[in-house]
Amino acid sequence: MKIKSTEIKVVMGDITEQKADAIVNAANNKLVMGGGVAGAIKKKGGRIIEDEAVKKGPIEIGQAIATGGGELAVKYVIHASTMGMDFKTDEIKIRNAAKNSLILAERLKVSSIVFPALGCGTGGFELLASAKIMAQEVLKHLRGESSTLKEIVFCLNNQEAFTVFKKGVMGYLEYVTTKLSGGPFVTVDVIIELPEGIVIIKRSNPPFGWALPGGFVDYGESLEDAVKREAKEETNLDLTQVRQFHTYSDPKRDPRFHTVGTVFIAKADGRPKAGDDAAGIKIIKLNEIEKLEFAFDHKKILADYLAARKP
Repeated sequence: MKIKSTEIKVVMGDITEQKADAIVNAANNKLVMGGGVAGAIKKKGGRIIEDEAVKKGPIEIGQAIATGGGELAVKYVIHASTMGMDFKTDEIKIRNAAKNSLILAERLKVSSIVFPALGCGTGGFELLASAKIMAQEVLKHLRGESSTLKEIVFCLNNQEAFTVFKKGVMGYLEYVTTKLSGGPFVTVDVIIELPEGIVIIKRSNPPFGWALPGGFVDYGESLEDAVKREAKEETNLDLTQVRQFHTYSDPKRDPRFHTVGTVFIAKADGRPKAGDDAAGIKIIKLNEIEKLEFAFDHKKILADYLAARKP
């Protein structure tokens, strides 16, 4: 499957035989290459890989360094530390090792990288859990800025591990990128209280009508940051004393698609001015609400707000 321009694959085979720019070694933090994946890489690629790695160690667990590929058909071996010399690993160590391997791959400007099942050899970590952790880190990485990676491969050396990883990685990514991508989408709106009344905007895009300032929450953004950003973009006001009022989740509240919206109440500094995506803006008294046509469920929201103000 593809995420943006990056192909994700799960294959069965010998990681030392993979044709890629880089392969990942599930390393200890001293970067000594003993058994498991590390031993196989050293045996096939030569001791020169270990010698170079050890000179760069020890490293913190979860961090990663790169060496040359020795006699392997790769440019780099990325040594990702999933454990210390006690050979114990856990979710956080594996998650950080996967994340930092991807970050290092970008720094090296490689176009393809091959992962083993991090933490599942000497570390004894559960295969399915490792698969899902690594899939989560891949998805998070690729949803960021543009990537040099054109191919990310998970390579397993036996049928059982391959079957588990195929289900864990591909099943998880398919679920998130297809089923979850259809929503519900997260939105924010704000009731801005000024001495003269509350601020509403006239929508320039369908669905038309008057509305509370608000919009969609961006990936990596908190609800509070999103509502402040949207209010600034649409009204030129800087929100103060921001507090949550209520969350609305009726699947029919937005005629375009299912949204879950959290409404805030706030004060504001500045002079109201309609932003580029607002056809108009005005301050209304509370007794004017019933006279106006509102988009979405914003008339209901304001009715709830008025009811909550009553002693």
